[in-house]
Amino acid sequence: MPQKATVPGTPDARPDDAPGTRPDGTSDARPGYGQLLRTRGAWTFLLPGFAARQPFAMLTISIVLLVQHTSGSYGTAGAVSATTGVSMALFAPYGGKLADRFGQRAVLLPGVLVHSAAGLALTALALSGAPTWTLFLAAVPTGASTPQVGPMVRARWGVRLQGSPLMQTAAAFESVTDEFTFVLGPLFATALCTGVNPAAGLITEAALTLVGGLLFAAQKGTQPTPTAGSGAGHARVEHVSALRVPGVRVLIVTFLGIGSVFGGMQVSLAAYTEAIGEPGLNGVLYGTFAAGNMLSGIVCGAIAWKIAPQRRLLVGYTALALTASGLWAAQSVLLLAGLGLLVGVCIAPALITGYTLVETIVPASSRTEAFTWLTGAVALGQAVAVTVAGQLEDRFWDGAGFLVPMGGTVLALAVMYLLRSRLVPPSSGRTVARGVDHRVPVAVD
Repeated sequence: MPQKATVPGTPDARPDDAPGTRPDGTSDARPGYGQLLRTRGAWTFLLPGFAARQPFAMLTISIVLLVQHTSGSYGTAGAVSATTGVSMALFAPYGGKLADRFGQRAVLLPGVLVHSAAGLALTALALSGAPTWTLFLAAVPTGASTPQVGPMVRARWGVRLQGSPLMQTAAAFESVTDEFTFVLGPLFATALCTGVNPAAGLITEAALTLVGGLLFAAQKGTQPTPTAGSGAGHARVEHVSALRVPGVRVLIVTFLGIGSVFGGMQVSLAAYTEAIGEPGLNGVLYGTFAAGNMLSGIVCGAIAWKIAPQRRLLVGYTALALTASGLWAAQSVLLLAGLGLLVGVCIAPALITGYTLVETIVPASSRTEAFTWLTGAVALGQAVAVTVAGQLEDRFWDGAGFLVPMGGTVLALAVMYLLRSRLVPPSSGRTVARGVDHRVPVAVD
């Protein structure tokens, strides 16, 4: 009997690994988290993946607290931390491209070693009172080698769930996981730096990156098939850079706007609470914003959407731009908390839908690279927003930094509306099998 066709460059027969999913990609049950987590092989990469991505959320605050302690300057600490973020944003996509071509393991193994060594070198330089320029020098490889475990996990979901409606649920699950790590990571790092030693946060980050990264890299069976050096019996897959996909460029702008919200909120909330004499409220207000993001992501992933993702992204991003545009006018803590909650609620659907679109507009051979471009865009947008918002707070009125989330999201929304046709998946012919043991798809007109 003829066997069903498979997609070149990916392991065999993934869609039916998801319970409740028919071979044609439709579902006989509402996609949910329980169904998602019963996907065969999922836990083999989820647990080590969570351990490996947790340090990423600890890096920035650990550097700030260490360098501020040793230099006495928040300005120097912020600049060193921003250098790490920019380096990560610029180099991460190339790591994703190499992971697509040669395999995630081939990139992770040297990456975690370099990152851990660079992080420890930065720690030693700061503690020894080395010149400031050496801290910036060490910050570059620390950021550039940051393992992009989140995008790699998303790419593995794409392999396991190809053609399944559970991809939307997986995107939501990953968004919630990211948000959870960014709530837990800074708290853990702050506790270590203030309760144990100023260097404890960065040292722990380096150690967790090494151990978690090696454990994740060991899960070879769930990683996407590399596009370079395909062996006998596999169709040769030509690697195409994700940047050549027009929709990816539109999504990069979209995610830059989301990064401007994160960066602008961090600086502006801290400045606002300090100005009213209640600096302790900063954590409460940012926690409210993060809680809205997490709850919205959970709900978004539990819904069986009937609306096309392109339309969902436009509608959701419009809501994000509108809510972010009201932050600068908030004149009370309660109003700011309410608006922050709404902004958080609007962010998760935009992130989830953007990652979901990657599955439809980017070839499987380039998806890890595409995910890292989007992750890097958020980091770059955040780094720029922190800098601009800080300048606005210093030079103008308290709360002027809230103009950054408004400007970033409105500009990104305008670009998205003008180029929305690029987010539509390319049409393709129907794929059929050629016969027994033939796995090369053929397009039928």
